[in-house]
Amino acid sequence: MRLCRRVIFAGNGFMNLLKATGTIGGLTLVSRVLGLVRDSLFARYVGASFASDAFLVAFRLPNMFRALFAEGAFASAFIPMFNQKVADPEGQGLADGLEFAERALAVLLPVLLAMTVLLEVFAWPVTLLLSGKFHGVSEHEFAFAVTLSRYTVPYLMLISLVSLFGGILNSLQKFWVNAAAPILLNLTLIAALVLFHNRDPMATARNQAIAVSVSGALQLAWLAWACWKNGISLRLRWPQLNPDVMRLMKLILPAAAGAGAAQINLVVSTALAASLLSHGSVTYIYMADRLNQLPLGLIGIGLGTVLLPTISRQLGAGDELDALETQNRGMELALLLTLPATMALVVCGEPIAVALFGYGRYTPADSHFTAQALAAFSIGLPSYILVKVLTPGFYARQDTRTPVRFAMISMAVNLVGNLVLILPLQHMGPPLATAIASTINVWMLYSTLVRRGHFIADRRLRRRAPRLTLAALAMGGVLWRGQELIMPYVHGSWPVRFGALVALVSSGMVVYGIATVVMGAFSRNDLVLLVRRRRTSPTPSNK
Repeated sequence: MRLCRRVIFAGNGFMNLLKATGTIGGLTLVSRVLGLVRDSLFARYVGASFASDAFLVAFRLPNMFRALFAEGAFASAFIPMFNQKVADPEGQGLADGLEFAERALAVLLPVLLAMTVLLEVFAWPVTLLLSGKFHGVSEHEFAFAVTLSRYTVPYLMLISLVSLFGGILNSLQKFWVNAAAPILLNLTLIAALVLFHNRDPMATARNQAIAVSVSGALQLAWLAWACWKNGISLRLRWPQLNPDVMRLMKLILPAAAGAGAAQINLVVSTALAASLLSHGSVTYIYMADRLNQLPLGLIGIGLGTVLLPTISRQLGAGDELDALETQNRGMELALLLTLPATMALVVCGEPIAVALFGYGRYTPADSHFTAQALAAFSIGLPSYILVKVLTPGFYARQDTRTPVRFAMISMAVNLVGNLVLILPLQHMGPPLATAIASTINVWMLYSTLVRRGHFIADRRLRRRAPRLTLAALAMGGVLWRGQELIMPYVHGSWPVRFGALVALVSSGMVVYGIATVVMGAFSRNDLVLLVRRRRTSPTPSNK
């Protein structure tokens, strides 16, 4: 009976993860597609120049602190504690969880206000740190970059409050609401580009910086309204460092570095590229990272969002075996979706970059350099996503120190890699260093979980992983030949470009799907079970 239960859970657990991840991934797909539209318009109206580099450095500032102190760190520490409050059989359920959230907000809000004021006041040295004062710019141009940073700073406070509300809704399995919030960011920036673009690229960049903070206000309004609709309202309390809040702060501080390791690596890469390379290099790296973030957002964020509350809930109920099964299926799903995306971005970076960005102020040379940076980034794509799968195994057990220790080692590796590779490889050096550092981070996380007995690859995962790799390689071979056929079409009108990309992606998906079945990586029974689950399961998982 125990064996039958494990087999049933393996199938249902995989499909539960797939369905929940698909819900988040679908909304994230909408956001990422809109993000590509935004980036295409940005490339058209601003190009790869000092103006684009200045805006991207200013945009990196709130993104860095968001990853360090808001989305990653706060969610990693807050969600397990909130779930424990709600699931405590001796407590009052949701009421206890909301009281804890109110006390967390009471401490978080003053900290955010103080940090916003400090960043506004010290925007000049912060911009200098993030850019190295760029490469050969005048004092007037650098002052312009500082002004852009001041325009984007309020986004930090707004998006941090969004993370609080989003963490509550994720814990209550209202995943889609928080996943839809980034759509507002992209719609706001697209509207600013369409309605307020200017012949002067610097004026367009300034309008984009203002739109960033406007989008933060819209996202906060959306999450607050969604909480209210679900019967959740938080009262403002006087800040008090009670034991729960103190415990939350102790968890947040180390988790901040762990969750923000990738962002810190990108900040280092941006600063070195801005200070050592020619104008436009920051833009090449950013555009390549945006393309690399598409599968990361669809797969990694979706998996991470679902796995953390799921594993923490299972461990809270004492179901160690169920938590282990969830981790195995998460790893399997990550490989199933990530390996083909990696191969496609490495092999077909040139037609993708040309089709999406290669018009207006963005020259063919700019597209070529972007494709080179994309190939370097994409080598590490499996690692970026596996970090999202492995870290919940630590956070769900409220161990935030181990991931942060490994993250610090990863950041040191990235710094050394940047310094060694940036001059010989130019704009490809920082992305390659980031990929290497992330791979080392994943190896340390995985080996530690295995050594502690918190993760054991089951037979199904060990059998399917190499077969998925072979299927992805087969797909890569077909795409390598196919990109030569579509290159003439990616320079055409938008419908022609779009059709060429759809044809390339569709052919890759068909080849990969066939290869997974032929090589035994994905069976006909999996497809039958997936169809049954979609017809009969009303929720991702309530167990």
